[in-house]
Amino acid sequence: MARYTNMQFLQFLLMDVHPVKDLFSYERFAHLDEEQAWMMIESAKLLADQEMAPYFKEMDEHPAKYDGNGNVITHPCLKKIIPAAAAQGWIGASASFEHGGMQIPEMIFGTAHHIFQAANNGVEGYLGLSAGAAGLITSFGTKEQIDSYVPKIFSGEWQGTMALTEPQAGSSLSDITTNAKPFENGTYKINGQKIFISGGQHEACSNFIHLTLARIEGAPAGTKGISLFIVPKFRIGSDGNLMYNDVYCAGDFQKMGQRGYATTHLSFGDNNDCIGYLVGEPHKGLTYMFQMMNGARISVGLCAASVAMAAYQASLQYCLERPQGRLASEKDPTKPPTLIINHADVQRMLFTQKAIAEGSISLGIECNRLYDLTHAATGDEKHAYWLLLEILTPIVKTYPSEQGSRSAALAIQTLGGYGFTTDFPVQQHYRDLKIMSLYEGTTGIQSLDLLGRKVTMEKGKALQLLSTVIMESVQQAMLVESLASSAKLVQDEIKGVQEVMNQLAGYAAAGDIEKYLADATVFLEMMSYIVIGWQWLKLALAAAKKLEQVGLSQSNIAFYQGKIHTLQFYCKYELPHTAACKATLLNKLELTRTNNFELFD
Repeated sequence: MARYTNMQFLQFLLMDVHPVKDLFSYERFAHLDEEQAWMMIESAKLLADQEMAPYFKEMDEHPAKYDGNGNVITHPCLKKIIPAAAAQGWIGASASFEHGGMQIPEMIFGTAHHIFQAANNGVEGYLGLSAGAAGLITSFGTKEQIDSYVPKIFSGEWQGTMALTEPQAGSSLSDITTNAKPFENGTYKINGQKIFISGGQHEACSNFIHLTLARIEGAPAGTKGISLFIVPKFRIGSDGNLMYNDVYCAGDFQKMGQRGYATTHLSFGDNNDCIGYLVGEPHKGLTYMFQMMNGARISVGLCAASVAMAAYQASLQYCLERPQGRLASEKDPTKPPTLIINHADVQRMLFTQKAIAEGSISLGIECNRLYDLTHAATGDEKHAYWLLLEILTPIVKTYPSEQGSRSAALAIQTLGGYGFTTDFPVQQHYRDLKIMSLYEGTTGIQSLDLLGRKVTMEKGKALQLLSTVIMESVQQAMLVESLASSAKLVQDEIKGVQEVMNQLAGYAAAGDIEKYLADATVFLEMMSYIVIGWQWLKLALAAAKKLEQVGLSQSNIAFYQGKIHTLQFYCKYELPHTAACKATLLNKLELTRTNNFELFD
């Protein structure tokens, strides 16, 4: 079977770079230890090897498809995979004991899901959606709602989804029109349309619990008037039996990638018999939904990193097997061709993939660690972790999504013509990865979130805190001879952020918010390169510490030296992009706030 991830790298991340053992000192996670945590990861890898990876290509060749009668037909393997993953706890394991979970850290849960994503990203989405939906119900639902829906979701019998987007509104949730009319018994009649509903109403699960945003009659306009509802496909009747709840699947979307992952168009209340159950308080739906959305943004970023890792592993394997050409210094045409991994440009492409994929996975685990700490810590410590997680969320979602696509494109380029054929998996990785820049808010939306909300929150406290923790890693790396020059480059770039913010703040102070946000995407790109540089400093610091040990095997020495080498590579080839972003942001010429386009017949 083809290799799709690197278990040694994951162990290094969890044990040395972001030590998971630190979490076990908190009461919430005190029932676990490192050995148990790693056993869980190994069991996830076995499940992925046996049940997920074998169907990666097959699910693409036989995609989810609408049957014309309200049903989406998915690959038969899902009927086996979803219950098997559920039985191991990979839907509900991170939930609290109180709600039937194993109360494991998101670091462990997310790392297992990385393995699933790398093995078969079309499968993992079904599991992740259910986990997120159940988490939303346990956080804000009533005891009756928790008891009615969560156990069935955790078992894999029922699928959870999030129903936000509407045809006329797209990403502008303030414009949704799905409405909810209250009944005297406290339930609501739901009418409306939702599109792009991932995992929605396929035949691999017996019921679907749609976490749906709708507007109660008389609610104020905009996002302040949005409420959250549980809208099942089959509702529980007064006799305890299930009855159809007038949620009709009107079609599915055929996509360029993730073809085995159902994406549907749902119609609520065509026969005026769709009942919804309010979650929490009226008009707070978007606030509640952000819990699931923010978790999903981290998951999407980690999924993009995981697919990029799988593509990198496939291209690396190819380069270790494919002989072609000779080095420029070899003048004898009778000599046998060399492996293409020996060519400098191929090495550049491989190291770029490695730098992007491994740096992104490290950032995903960092964010999951912060998520755990926001739930385990208290007081000022808890708040600091929350601030860091808030400002990193748009970055962890966007950098792997955008740069992961570039990484997968390099995987295709590394294979040459073969990379464009279906004989090799990298073309599928490329197609699957592209959607990640659109899921849970496009790159533009993430950029507005970063510069418009996260940078300005609490008078810039989150950005200041992020700069501080990055500088702590820089200062530590300055003390290590092999890392010092790279640390100096990261230090120079983080200092440049303040120069950019000083200029942008002037626009905001003058009331020109449009100008302040005009290049938000460039700002996010700049910050992303710096944050991934920070992750590579952390990786290299941990590697340098391991290299101080005596008795290391040659393979382990090569592994740790490889991390230091990749930091140096990243700082030479990738980090300089930060300077280009900075130059654009400091350039006062306005070129995007115009309609100066030519249309041709």
